Amino acid sequence: MNEINNSKKLYSKAKKYIAGGISSQIRVLEHSEVPLFISNAKGSKIWDVDGNEYIDYIQGMGPNIFGHAPDFLNENVSKEIKNGMIYAAQFDKEIEVAEKSLEILNVKDWTVRFASSGTEIDQLLIRLMRGYTNRQLFVKFEGHYHGWMDSINYSVHPDLELAGDSSSPEAIPESKGMDQNTKNSVIIARWNDIDHLKQIFEKYGNQIAGVLMEPILANTNCIIPDDGYIQSVKKLCHDNGSLIAFDEVITGFRILKGSAKEYFDVTPDLSTFAKSFAGGFPIAMLAGKREIMNFIADGTVYHGGSFNSNVASIAAANASLDHMIGDKNFFYNLEQKGQKLIHGINALSKDLDIDIHAQGLGSVFSISFTEKEHIRDWRDHFTNCDENKYKSFCEIAFKKGIRLSSNGRVHLSTAHTENDLEKTLEVFKHSLIELKQKLSR
Repeated sequence: MNEINNSKKLYSKAKKYIAGGISSQIRVLEHSEVPLFISNAKGSKIWDVDGNEYIDYIQGMGPNIFGHAPDFLNENVSKEIKNGMIYAAQFDKEIEVAEKSLEILNVKDWTVRFASSGTEIDQLLIRLMRGYTNRQLFVKFEGHYHGWMDSINYSVHPDLELAGDSSSPEAIPESKGMDQNTKNSVIIARWNDIDHLKQIFEKYGNQIAGVLMEPILANTNCIIPDDGYIQSVKKLCHDNGSLIAFDEVITGFRILKGSAKEYFDVTPDLSTFAKSFAGGFPIAMLAGKREIMNFIADGTVYHGGSFNSNVASIAAANASLDHMIGDKNFFYNLEQKGQKLIHGINALSKDLDIDIHAQGLGSVFSISFTEKEHIRDWRDHFTNCDENKYKSFCEIAFKKGIRLSSNGRVHLSTAHTENDLEKTLEVFKHSLIELKQKLSR
């Protein structure tokens, strides 16, 4: 299995016309000899141009919460786009999506704005925090990702030799070519350490517009913060006249009906959503307290975009939300599927005496190789997780028909079956045995 000669040919051709032969940098990290070229996908499965079948746990890096090409969603989109695609005007389905979103989130006196991507919507959030508070600085955490734009793409996964002392982390750019002036507006904090955040507020105080976080750190080991941490951050922000903002581009409409707000019983001032919101179609949403969102409403904080609330994406979001609202066990069933994998992986670690480790929530969790029972922040991950061992494991599993992401994150969909889960654990078992043999040579 896994001859990928056609992918190799297409990759060679793509490099002549597309920079790097890919359209997003993470795709070069596919666990195959070259970036994979796909012919089709359905449900939990994906097929490459060489006819190889994979159980897919990347699922578009998270958006495909119903699996690939769900019929109910595609049918609704197909019906709606017959009337047009981009109106540059409002239409009634936008209101339906906004209403249903706020119903699921169970918030009072909130409003929303739509955009097309997670990166874009987080930029709007940052602008709004500044516009509302009339302050310039904001806090982000090491290991958290909020899009690739210059203003925020700092200290996502920094080398600790460059990142500075843990008491005063440096803002490390993730790319060449970033505007270095943007570094002056972002304060880097350690995740899961309320004392460190208090020190930052003591130093910068009334200059801080807000704190932006992944409330469940999906971009580093799917870390669930310590008990009381989120509540303490909110109190610290509000005591200082600052805002607390959740980036739920990954976890939103995936972990619980009310997302992180329900999980922690903490209502932020602002939240962003994207990936799972429309089952694979490009849409993003900023939601927040009306008093704050009114700064967008009256144009004080400017927001535009030709593709915002396009017909296809709104139709997909509408169908997705209907599906979630209509199935009372939707989030529970998704969680249970993932928990079966988490428990199965951690059992294999003990049975085979190998340091594979799974943590997070059922619908989205992370796999790493570490002897620690729990990873608490980026520095913990950098110091204690063996990324080379993870890469080798994924390459072996890939050849056996399991497709995993390069960053360790696993995305469950409603399309993953019990048979998929059982086969996956069986493949993992044999892959780990093969990995142990490889490491012992």
